[in-house]
Amino acid sequence: MTMTDEFDQLGNLAPAPRASDAARTRALAAAMQAFDETEKNTARSKGSSWWRRQSSVLNRIWSARMFTQHRYLAGSALATMLIIPTAALLTFELTRGNLPNSGQVTLPQVLDAPKPAAERVPVPPVAKPPEPRQPEAGRGNDAAQTAQPSRQRDFVESDIARLLNKEASGGAAKRSVAPAPMAPPPVLAERAVPLAAAPRYAPTEREILPPLEESRDRFANADTNPVKNVATDPVSTFSVDVDTASYAFVRRSLLEGHLPDPDSVRVEEMINYFPYDWPRPQTADEPFRTTVTVTPTPWNSGTRLMHVAIKGFETTSAAQPAANLVFLIDVSGSMNAPDKLPLLKSAFRLLVGKLKPEDKVSIVTYAGNAGTVLEPTSARERDKILAAIDNLRPGGSTAGAEGIDAAYRLARQAFIQGGVNRVMLATDGDFNVGVSSDEELKRIIEQRRKDGIFLSVLGFGKGNLNDSLMQTLAQNGNGTAVYIDTLAEAQKALVDEAGSTLFPIAKDVKIQVEFNPQQIGEYRLVGYETRALKREDFNNDRVDAGDIGSGHAVTAIYEVTPKGSASALNDPLRYGPAAPSAPVAVSDEMAFVKIRYKQPDGDTSKLITTPVTEMNAVRDFSAAPQDVRFAAAVAAFGQKLRGTDALDAYPYRLILDMARNARGEDAFGYRGGFLDLVRLAETLDRR
Repeated sequence: MTMTDEFDQLGNLAPAPRASDAARTRALAAAMQAFDETEKNTARSKGSSWWRRQSSVLNRIWSARMFTQHRYLAGSALATMLIIPTAALLTFELTRGNLPNSGQVTLPQVLDAPKPAAERVPVPPVAKPPEPRQPEAGRGNDAAQTAQPSRQRDFVESDIARLLNKEASGGAAKRSVAPAPMAPPPVLAERAVPLAAAPRYAPTEREILPPLEESRDRFANADTNPVKNVATDPVSTFSVDVDTASYAFVRRSLLEGHLPDPDSVRVEEMINYFPYDWPRPQTADEPFRTTVTVTPTPWNSGTRLMHVAIKGFETTSAAQPAANLVFLIDVSGSMNAPDKLPLLKSAFRLLVGKLKPEDKVSIVTYAGNAGTVLEPTSARERDKILAAIDNLRPGGSTAGAEGIDAAYRLARQAFIQGGVNRVMLATDGDFNVGVSSDEELKRIIEQRRKDGIFLSVLGFGKGNLNDSLMQTLAQNGNGTAVYIDTLAEAQKALVDEAGSTLFPIAKDVKIQVEFNPQQIGEYRLVGYETRALKREDFNNDRVDAGDIGSGHAVTAIYEVTPKGSASALNDPLRYGPAAPSAPVAVSDEMAFVKIRYKQPDGDTSKLITTPVTEMNAVRDFSAAPQDVRFAAAVAAFGQKLRGTDALDAYPYRLILDMARNARGEDAFGYRGGFLDLVRLAETLDRR
C-alpha cells in the first residue's frame, strides 16, 4: 500500500476515528514512509530533493538577513534546526488524530489543524497563503514529481519570511504572507521571537575601538607638589634630575592614541629633555653655571615663574677620559618584540660606533641565569663586539640580580683608574628571579657605587616596564635613566648626547632655595616630586643626589606668589609670629639659591650661591629669553597631562602658541615634535 492510499483511507473515514494506539502507530509509519519516498527517490533526473530545496530557500533568506547584521554565518545547519522540529510536529499531529478530513494531507494542513481549546494561543489574523503553483508545461515526469511539494515550498518561504523580515521597531511583517492563524510550534516560537524582535546590529564604541590591552607598566606614585606658605616653610630642597625617560614614554603613549598615565608624567624630565643654550661656565674649574630668570606666569596673572637653570661644562672628545663599559642586557622571553631586543641591539651598535679605540666593552646577558657573552674587549675590535651583539637571542626568565653581580665583576676586572667605569643596564621590566626587592637591589647598587662603578639604565618596550625600579637603580647608581622607544631616541641619548650620558662632571648635586617672606608669600616647585630632600640633607654629604654630565642642562621652575597678591591660597596666621625684619642689604631679594656638588672622584661637597632680585626679572613674558619661554610651555604641558589643578582651565591652544613662538632654530626637530604632541593631546583629551 502506498503513502497516498494510506492517507486516502484515513481521510475518507467519517466521522474521524478516535485516537488510539493503533491509529498512532499507523500514522507514524505512514509519515516515515512519506519521508523515505520523498528523500530517497532515485528516479529523479533533475534538481534536488524537496528537503534540500527547503534548506536552500532558508539559506538564501537567512544569508540576506544575517549579512546585514554581521553577527552570524548562514548555512544548512540553521535550516536543519528549523526543518527538523517541523517534521517532528507533523509526526506528533498524525499520532494524535488531529488531521483534517481531506483526501491529500500536506504540511500546511497539519500545521493549520485545529487544536484543543486549552492549547490554542490567540494570534492576530494574517493574509491567506498563496495558492499552490501549477506544474509547468513541458517538464514531463520531473514537473509532475515536483508539483506536489510546491505548496510546501511556498509555505516554508512565506513563513520564514514572516519570521525573519519583521522590522525591529514594531515587529510588523514586511509582507502579509503567512499560513492561516495558528499558534507557532513551541520550538519555532522560541527561535522566532528573538530573531524577529532583535534590533538591527549597531557596533558599539568598544567594538569599533578594541579595548587597550591591560598594561603592567609601573610608575612611582608621587603626589604633585603642594603650594607652600613662606611664613611657615620658606626652604625648598631637592636633588637635580637629568633623566629623560618620562618624556619619551609620554610621547609613545600619545603617538599610540591615548593620554599617558599621570604617574608616568614627571614634569622635570619633560623640561630637561630639550637642549637649552643657557650661559655656560668658561673653565672646568667651574663645573656649571647658574642662571635665574623671573617672569609673569602665563596661566596665572597673580603669580610669577622663577627659572633656575644650570649648564654644565662641556668637555671635548679629546679631553674625555677612557671608558670601561659593561652592557648588561636583558634577553628574557619578554624581550622578543621589535621594540625591545632588536631595537636594543641597534641602539648598542650606535653606541659602539661612538667609542674611542682605548675604550673597553664587556657584555653580560641575563635570562634564567647570567652569562658572559663578551669578556672585556678593546673598542678597536669593533667587529667582534658587533658580532656579539648581533648574536643575542631572547629566551628564559629574568635573573637580574645575578646579571648585576656578573656585570660588576667584569667592570672591576677591566677597571680604568681615572676613567669612566659604568654598567649600562638595558631591560624591559622586572628582575623576577633571585633578589627582586627594590631595597635589596638599591643596597647592591650603592655598594658598587662606592667602588667607583656607576650604573645607567635604558628602558625598552611597554607592558612590563618597571619605571619605578629603573629610577631607583639609576639614582642610586650615579647614573641616568632613559627610555628608548625609537632608534632616533637611541641616537639622541647614546650618540648626540653621549658625553652627558657617559661622562659626569659633578655628582651628588643638590639645590636649596630660601624664599624671602617679605617679598614672596607662597611658592610651588614644578616637578621633582620623586627627588625631594629634607632640609637637613642639603649639608649632609652622606646623602646621595643626582649627577650632571658633560654639557648637561638642568632647569627647575618655581611658581611663586608675591607678598600681598590676590592669588595667595593661604590666609595669614592669626597667632603666628611676625616675620623678622630682613637686613636692609637683602630686603630686595626674592630668594637665595644654593647648590652643592662633589667632583666625580671627590667626597666633600662645594657650595655655589646665587641671590635672586628684581634684576633677574622681566616684566613681560614675551620679552623673556626664548629658552625660558619654551621651558615654560613644556612645564605647562606636563602639568596639564599630570592633572595639576593650576592648569585645568588653561587650554592646549595657548600652550601650543607659547611653544610655537619660542621654537627657535630647532636643529634636531625636537621642538617641532613637541608641537605635534600638544596637538595630539588636545584631540585625545577632547575625545
